[in-house]
Amino acid sequence: MANIKDIIIVGGGTSGWMSAAFLAKMTQGKYNIRLVESDSIATIGVGEATIPAIKTFNNLLGINEKEFVEATQGTFKLGIQFCNWSGIGEQYLHGFGPIGRQWEWLSFYQYWLKLKSQQKVHSLDDFSINNQIALANSFSPARADMPKSPLRDVAYAYQFDAGLYGRFLRSFSEKLGVQRTEGTITQVKQHPENGFIQSLLLANGEEISGDLFIDCSGMRGLLIEQTLKTGFEDWSHWLPCDRAIAVPSKRTEPLLPYTRSTAHQSGWQWRIPLQHRTGNGHVYASEFSTEQQAQDTLIKHLDGEMLAEPRLIKFATGKRKKAWNRNCVAIGLSAGFLEPLESTSLYLVQTAITRLVNLFPDNSFNQANIDHYNRQADFEIEKIRDFIIAHYKVTQRDDSEFWRYCKNMTIPDSLQQKLDIFQGYGRVERQADELFREESWVQVLVGQNMLPMQYDPFVDLKTQQELEFFVNNTQAVIKNCLTNLPSHTEFIAQHCLAKSK
Repeated sequence: MANIKDIIIVGGGTSGWMSAAFLAKMTQGKYNIRLVESDSIATIGVGEATIPAIKTFNNLLGINEKEFVEATQGTFKLGIQFCNWSGIGEQYLHGFGPIGRQWEWLSFYQYWLKLKSQQKVHSLDDFSINNQIALANSFSPARADMPKSPLRDVAYAYQFDAGLYGRFLRSFSEKLGVQRTEGTITQVKQHPENGFIQSLLLANGEEISGDLFIDCSGMRGLLIEQTLKTGFEDWSHWLPCDRAIAVPSKRTEPLLPYTRSTAHQSGWQWRIPLQHRTGNGHVYASEFSTEQQAQDTLIKHLDGEMLAEPRLIKFATGKRKKAWNRNCVAIGLSAGFLEPLESTSLYLVQTAITRLVNLFPDNSFNQANIDHYNRQADFEIEKIRDFIIAHYKVTQRDDSEFWRYCKNMTIPDSLQQKLDIFQGYGRVERQADELFREESWVQVLVGQNMLPMQYDPFVDLKTQQELEFFVNNTQAVIKNCLTNLPSHTEFIAQHCLAKSK
């Protein structure tokens, strides 16, 4: 067997340094890992919100949480608040933790549905420990020392400065032996017979050869597309937003333990609270809004003073037809783009590099292995795509041309099947290990006023008295857990406040 010796990563940024750090940790110094990036090429990162899986990634690297949060000006994230998505003035939380507690084989949500039909309960938020802590602007990590308390089930992620995270991982990677080369790639040389990438020629004349190439060059896809002509599958007919305007603003209080997404006339605005500033951006569809209109909308809805000039980012939603082509694996934006509505960008980087380690090749680059990687990558991103499309499709808004388009557009058969099943008895159809769990689908669909026609018939096995006691007790226990929790700001100040520069 001819093992790979040289791994070349093209592009830095968050995806490049995440890939470098993970590969360096997993290969234990047995491979030569080199990252090539140009200081003259800007990265997209403007501030990142994540999902709880990022903790698994950091743990595998052995990263200390306190050091990581301090270094990245990070905050904690219990979920995402959606404002104006179902209708103007309405809002809901997509929290990371469980909803209520399971009773026998049925999810809590099914019991809530029956009482909701009787108008005896209000919001699902009342039965989510994550959501209640978030709405109180408090924070607590999961309490393993309290096995019978809902606090045991708190799930959280992070919000941090993407540039600082890249710097943090660069330092981590270089300590593990990753070699960084600064330079502009002027030519990519391919093998004349099989088209495999052989080497990169830099502007200074240096030639860098490798066995495995990882494309983290962003949307331009220097290797995967410009060189290998892999092709792109466009999803803009389902996700019409194709622009974002980003701008940082001053930190405002309270320091919220969640990301906010506010729907506007032709898109939506993100708000990511960090220790030193707030990250903001307006994702919009250029077919339905001019750049100036989008920028005016963004600035009008900022909570604090702008710290820089707004920056325009253009993108196309979709994926490469192959994430792995020949001896090149695309990771991050070079592999595809989904708008950051559910904070999945870094998750897709994390799973891509993990998948590569699990299916790591030798120099024969077995095609069956490559095909297996691509099938897994396609399954994952298509399921996330469907979840994001659902936010747009399941809306009652018809106050603009954009929302009328979203409400009436055709959707993938895979998503239509999910919605049909849910509308019947509130059941969530999931396949294999797709990312979003039942609780996520329930919170988004119910939050946008899609209620099933019926609840699960087995709910009626419980008497009305049993049902009301169970649901009311669950709510009371969760409410009691909020006593004496520190605010999000206090928790950070006590445990992981960034050092002043």
